[in-house]
Amino acid sequence: MKKYILMLFLLISASVFSQEKVTSVMTLSEYLGYVKSFHPIVKQANLVINESEAKLLKARGAFDPKIEVDFDKKEFKDKEYYTKLNAAFKIPTYYGLEFKANFENNDGVFLNPEANVPTDGLYSAGVSASLLKGLLINKRMASLKQAKLFLNQAKEDQQIVVNNILYNASLSYFTWLKNYNEQRVYKEFLENAITRFKLTKRAFFEGEKPAIDTTEAKITLDTRKLNLEKARIKLVKSSLELSNFLWLNDNTPVELQDNILPDINTFNSIDATFNIALFNNENFDINKHPKIRSLEFKIKSLDVNRRFKMNNLLPNLDVQYNFLTQNRNQINTLNMQDYKASIKFKLPLFLRKERGDLKLANVKLNDKKYENEVAKLTIKNKVSGIQQELESYILQNDLTANIVKDYTTLLKAEDRKFFLGESSLFLVNYREVKLIEAKLKAIKLENTFFKTKANLFKTAVISIN
Repeated sequence: MKKYILMLFLLISASVFSQEKVTSVMTLSEYLGYVKSFHPIVKQANLVINESEAKLLKARGAFDPKIEVDFDKKEFKDKEYYTKLNAAFKIPTYYGLEFKANFENNDGVFLNPEANVPTDGLYSAGVSASLLKGLLINKRMASLKQAKLFLNQAKEDQQIVVNNILYNASLSYFTWLKNYNEQRVYKEFLENAITRFKLTKRAFFEGEKPAIDTTEAKITLDTRKLNLEKARIKLVKSSLELSNFLWLNDNTPVELQDNILPDINTFNSIDATFNIALFNNENFDINKHPKIRSLEFKIKSLDVNRRFKMNNLLPNLDVQYNFLTQNRNQINTLNMQDYKASIKFKLPLFLRKERGDLKLANVKLNDKKYENEVAKLTIKNKVSGIQQELESYILQNDLTANIVKDYTTLLKAEDRKFFLGESSLFLVNYREVKLIEAKLKAIKLENTFFKTKANLFKTAVISIN
């Protein structure tokens, strides 16, 4: 019996607890932490780095040692025309050199005389080199250098993408906070309107107030209810917009619950959240800006391409030298008398293709340099403008706070005079409307101030923990 009583008690307690929602505050710092950790676009930005790392690995593969085996055999009408085996081990180097060890064994009735080798085969070891075109820079060297630069550029671009996501997310948070504060204002003055309507109605029944005052109080009450309902809908919409940035680790979207509230003290923590508390325009180093660094890595990559195209103007001069021996166990059998060597030379007469490629490379490089200079000036001026704008907003916030304080004083005085019979409901409502407008303007100004802080965070591309 006690067991069933305990179970019934737990069920009733769970039911009561589920009906009572406990409110919880989600700060801007916590919210941006969720976005940075789980938002799909942030994860997508990380894929750019993974892609660049894969391209770097691919470029390094051009310098991997290689084993090559070439076997060719022909038999016809019981005759072995030829059997040819050629196995090689090659080690390419960073510059235009390639080391090679080779084993060749050929046999057959109709074998080409130049392919004749000793019975046990012929061993060779040597080096091939491009002495002009391709010595100091070639395609695989250029690809490797560019892949390293692209990886560094991708890291800077990734920071910009993440910064933009956090910026957009913070704007949604500020809109949510603004609508929540507006709803609080309308709730506060709805309570005032309800109280004033009840007191006016009671005063009417006691013969102290005319009937028209109850009508005016009822209109004010309905207006407050209407404004509160509009504010509620705006808050719901902004909550749904905020939910667009909330995800779980398994890429599951999260819908913001009604019991989660914004932090009304965001003003005191916004600088620490955006890591701009110590930001100083004079100490702002434009050369460390991710966009500028990204452009500089791009310029370096284009410069590598320009040097590669310039190298293509040189003629091809490929040489190869191999020591030959039939005894691989005795290194002293390698000598200068037994060798295989070749020289290849090639030069286009007009070099029109090569000269055209070089001109295009120079155009792209200069274009990116001009873009870099313009970007530096634009970012500097924008940061400076935002700093001045923030200083102005601080002054405007102080003035607006004083206006709200004075309107509050006027309303309290007018309200007191009204209930003493020395004022009218019209004047009380007029004072209250002015106070509501002042509070809404203060909320809007604070929201603009927050957005400007976020704009500074975005423009300077400041990283947060």
